Amino acid sequence: MTRFGTIVRLVLCALAFGLMVGPQALSLRYGRGRIAAHLPTWFHRTFLWLFGVRVTQSGTPPAPGEPALVLSNHVSWLDIIALGSLRPLSFVAKSEIAGWPVVGMLARLQRTVFIDRARRGATASVNATVAGRLAGGDLIVLFAEGTTSDGTRLLPFRSSLVGAARTALDGAEGGLDRVRLQPLAITYPRRNGLPLVRSERPEIAWYGDMDLAPHLAVFLAQGPIDVHVVWGAPIAFDAATDRKRATAQAEASVREALQRAVTGRAPQGPVWTGGIRPSGASDLSDSGVPAV
Repeated sequence: MTRFGTIVRLVLCALAFGLMVGPQALSLRYGRGRIAAHLPTWFHRTFLWLFGVRVTQSGTPPAPGEPALVLSNHVSWLDIIALGSLRPLSFVAKSEIAGWPVVGMLARLQRTVFIDRARRGATASVNATVAGRLAGGDLIVLFAEGTTSDGTRLLPFRSSLVGAARTALDGAEGGLDRVRLQPLAITYPRRNGLPLVRSERPEIAWYGDMDLAPHLAVFLAQGPIDVHVVWGAPIAFDAATDRKRATAQAEASVREALQRAVTGRAPQGPVWTGGIRPSGASDLSDSGVPAV
């Protein structure tokens, strides 16, 4: 993509954002409705169209209006736009994002649930908020690794915020009979129509201390990217469910989906379906399959 083409697309994207902000803010202030739910989706789709990002999906996502807590891997800032383009949903994010230019405003307009990791008791407060949103029929995405990775490995899923599912079963917070835990895998299989090899994956991933602006510039210059989203088999979370086991099961589902996306086959050996995984990041070749 030429520099001129990039500038034109950025200007159009800014215009789309400007057109969305006013109506969305008013919709959220004076009562949430279809406009508030769908405007962020429209903006995300506009961004993807302008920059040649194609999103496909497979599996069985929750039905429209069905509440679910989605447990996903996290590779890049593009994950948020790709997922946000599929349907109305909200995210759980660190509180620092609320203060970021443009990104913070977009997050607030999408009704993101922010967590202050430095504040004692923040987890319980966020779990209560998410539980209330689930009871209201929302789809909430939790990047369960707690951070982004370099795109070649899956970090262990953290179970603390999955406690929101438990809280949603409490009559005081939600009163649901069960909560749908939804494993979800995000993959980046192609760029410019060619398969993305392992050495190229960190170029898409945004992790560590990377600055967003330079990474965005590289992304814009590299050309069209394909994103594939895999909705795994849902996990029914009820009063008898062990939170850590359910989280480990979701992690195993995401790991298998990532390996299938790259190799076209399931992992060799048994797939982890319960119990608690040892701590520490594990390469996606753990089961004898080449890493993503």
